Amino acid sequence: MPQSGVLVDFFKPSRWALEREETTFANNGWSNKDMDPVPLRLRTWTTWNYISYWISDATNLAVWELASSMLAIGLSWRQALPCIAVAYAIISVVMVLTGTIGARLHVAFPVLNRSSFGFWFSYFTVFSRVLLSMFWFGIQTYNGSQCVYQMLKAIWPSIARMPNQLPVSANITSSGFLCYFLYWLIQFPFLFVTPHKIRWLFFAKGVLTPIAWLAMIIWAFVKVPASQGLFSQHAAIEGSNFSWAWLSAMNSALGIYASLSVNIPDFTRYAKNERAQYVQPFIIPIAFTLCSFVGIAVTSAGIQLYGEVLWNPLLLIDRWDNRPAAFFASFVFALTTIGTNISANSLGAGNDMTALCPKYINIRRGQILCAIIGGWALCPWEILANATGFLSFMDGYTIFLGPFAGIMVTDFYLVHKGCVDVPAMYDPSGRYRYTGGFNWRAVLAMIVTVAPTLPGLINAINPAIKIGYATHLFDIAWMYGFIVASLVYYVASYLFPAHDTFVDGLISADHVLPIDKQYDEDRKSPIETMQSGTEGRG
Repeated sequence: MPQSGVLVDFFKPSRWALEREETTFANNGWSNKDMDPVPLRLRTWTTWNYISYWISDATNLAVWELASSMLAIGLSWRQALPCIAVAYAIISVVMVLTGTIGARLHVAFPVLNRSSFGFWFSYFTVFSRVLLSMFWFGIQTYNGSQCVYQMLKAIWPSIARMPNQLPVSANITSSGFLCYFLYWLIQFPFLFVTPHKIRWLFFAKGVLTPIAWLAMIIWAFVKVPASQGLFSQHAAIEGSNFSWAWLSAMNSALGIYASLSVNIPDFTRYAKNERAQYVQPFIIPIAFTLCSFVGIAVTSAGIQLYGEVLWNPLLLIDRWDNRPAAFFASFVFALTTIGTNISANSLGAGNDMTALCPKYINIRRGQILCAIIGGWALCPWEILANATGFLSFMDGYTIFLGPFAGIMVTDFYLVHKGCVDVPAMYDPSGRYRYTGGFNWRAVLAMIVTVAPTLPGLINAINPAIKIGYATHLFDIAWMYGFIVASLVYYVASYLFPAHDTFVDGLISADHVLPIDKQYDEDRKSPIETMQSGTEGRG
């Protein structure tokens, strides 16, 4: 075949179509093996896996930076810790509520979301989360590259004097670009680990990272006794300013895991049983509050030692003379960032892309696309250098995530009371079509909730636009969004129930289809199997 013919064949859509799996819901074109309900043999996550997952996630850069930044806005450690504890207690309850849906139905967020938002409107939540995940993947990769820089600096201090061959307009130095490429390369193989096996990465993180954090807090208290550093600090704000700063800080803490509170079913669907993930409301507040205390304590010591608030631990490590300690701490932060990037961004994007284009994309291909687009096409160093307003918009995305979670929880537990039809979630013409594929109750809840917080988001992007006290609603955007969206959705569903979506009991994939077995010779689709089973029960 001529070379031009090979190229044409390479770019043919049929060349990239996934192989049809006979044991999936793919017969009607809206699923593939990765989007199917998880078969019994792949439900491998135990309680200990979720404990190690959350311990490893609690020890990431964002948690440290958030806790430390609370000192920078004027809160004392005595005020910051309760704020953090309350925030993570709230998000842990939402996490277990949405996580139980995934553990019970064994389906991913993009699929189960169709039952509450409607088959087609659910794609709004999925597509928007794809974009969010890719942007944050790139930004987290850039953060990881800074860890690599500190590791290389600990081994070869001369890298700090490496000549820069790139122009100032590039917004990245030669050494920075080298470290970014190395980190991206190190991170890439982890994208090929299947979701039900990635738990071992979180186990390794859960063992190594607490050791590093414990060593850092010991270092802080040895260098600066608590009576001279941490315990000597007091709040710099009071009155109503303190109240709103406290609530805003709590909303920021909620926002860190607002996205994961929505897509945690991507992980809990691999649980051995529902009880395996019930540990989340206990481990999350404890682990995150303790880790936040470490960040606050070490930052307080840094203030006394270096005369400034070094809220980024890598800036603190950069001041260390002990090179082995600097290498180990940077290595642990690099490992932590990899795990967080996979759990919060890469796997979420992979699941979402699979739902958007199941004929051509599975989770692994979706993760690779996320790594290429988010890691290179979006140029995260440019975003961090030039787009303060854009980053404010990304942070402000919690105005959507609160309502997403509220609608999901309300629909499953209060409206349908856990009685949903899993096979119908894969059928665009099924019971979850609602009105033209849109559940207008969810649309109404989103509009009523998001609209009042938009002025605050605009002000966050461009502070020159003054909106007065309306900014305060944005300061509590996640909490406001979750509560109001839940209330509006429930009232609308109660007054105008979608009768076609109600079933007498849970219809799971396990009930209508032996997932681990091949189809019979007639190869009925799952929808047909479900319908025939319903007729038999009648």
